[in-house]
Amino acid sequence: MLHVDLDQFIAAVEVARRPELRGKPVVVGGAGDPTRRAVVATASYEAREFGVHSGMPLRMAKKKCPDAVFLPSDAAAYEEVSAHVMEVLRELPVVVEVLGWDEAFLGARTDDPEALADTARRAVKAGTGLECSVGIGDNKLRAKLATGFAKPAGVYRLTRDNWVEVMAARPVTALWGIGARTAAKLAGLGVGTVEELARADPEVLAGRFGPAMGPHFRRLALGAGDPVVTATPWVAKSRSRETTFQQDLTDPDEIRDQVRLLARRVAEDVRAEGRPAVRVVVKVRFVPFFTYTRGVAPAEPTADVEPIEAAAVAALARFDDTRAVRLLGVRAEFAGGRS
Repeated sequence: MLHVDLDQFIAAVEVARRPELRGKPVVVGGAGDPTRRAVVATASYEAREFGVHSGMPLRMAKKKCPDAVFLPSDAAAYEEVSAHVMEVLRELPVVVEVLGWDEAFLGARTDDPEALADTARRAVKAGTGLECSVGIGDNKLRAKLATGFAKPAGVYRLTRDNWVEVMAARPVTALWGIGARTAAKLAGLGVGTVEELARADPEVLAGRFGPAMGPHFRRLALGAGDPVVTATPWVAKSRSRETTFQQDLTDPDEIRDQVRLLARRVAEDVRAEGRPAVRVVVKVRFVPFFTYTRGVAPAEPTADVEPIEAAAVAALARFDDTRAVRLLGVRAEFAGGRS
């Protein structure tokens, strides 16, 4: 199986629209104004060399890379280009499972996966002008991780045969699905590398992370993953809206009103999706840059405004932090998983 990942996708789309930006540091996010509050959606490789990365405040990105070109996000354009890329991939003798705008798994029977990977890369380049990296694996976990070693614009194979050699000494954050917070908790158990996690006592992990997630993390360290690629169309797991405020909010009533407004907008998106929401999550970014979430499930799956709004307000009530707020978000999750 292959994992295709479009290199610096959003930035690459913008450079394709503005060829004069090729080779320059490009940062995309918000309204494209680094004097206003927003975060980086993506940065070109040239900008990344200055330490700019996704999720960073635009103001900080400006400090790190004063000469960068800042551009506003254009979701409609990215969706259009993504759809074109996926159509190009579907013309190959493969099963395509779309993961999002910029990545997909390809399933195929072949004796030469590297040749197929090169074919996929050339097809995407010829059809769209975009570069992509391709990871080869014997399951989805290994294929996706392999793509990281393939970047930029390369091919890499990671399978059972070289898993230990490549991954054993790497930090647990190198695994798909383990972030900084989980890594910190694992460090408290004396687990810092992939090998140490693979050798960890399953019962100890279950005691710390629960009977499902504890053993799951160990399976990741062993390289276990889903071996099946399906052509089932990709569907959104959630719909969300958020707002970054140029002036911090301190009035609880104003904060609640803003959450209600976002919830109503999300409810409209849920109705348009045609699927009921099973959980509503509120995201709050407190000053200076601490982000937390709280979620509440409506009494029953719903696409109606009132219960979604009520669930959002209930989720907001679960925060006990009184610091000023710089960002609020509301997310409605559908059955079948969270995003």
